[in-house]
Amino acid sequence: MASRTPQEKKRLSYLKDRRNLYGENDKASRKNLPRRRQRKHRAERHRVHQTLGQARGVPDEAREDAIEQRLKGRRLSSSSWRKSPDFPLGETVEYRLRRRVERGNADASQAESRIRRIQRRLS
Repeated sequence: MASRTPQEKKRLSYLKDRRNLYGENDKASRKNLPRRRQRKHRAERHRVHQTLGQARGVPDEAREDAIEQRLKGRRLSSSSWRKSPDFPLGETVEYRLRRRVERGNADASQAESRIRRIQRRLS
């Protein structure tokens, strides 16, 4: 394996490294992703428990069939939340440079030259 030049390492870093722009701590997703899954499964168990509780003590076969169909038919929506990937480092740096200019914290010409330099590395 050939060693990479510092410029090549920087380019690969801009392309492959990811940053969380959602606003939460970058380590928080380790806990929040499993927590989302856990809540969804818990809600499903709760729904099944409530449905079965309605059938307790009723020997009517028609009602049993209706409850069985209700349990089989509808699952909680899995499309209510989806994982979203973090943003590439190159896009993140560009965004932050532009935001600094908008807020008046940086010189516009200097920021634009940095953005062009980043874009050249990415292409």
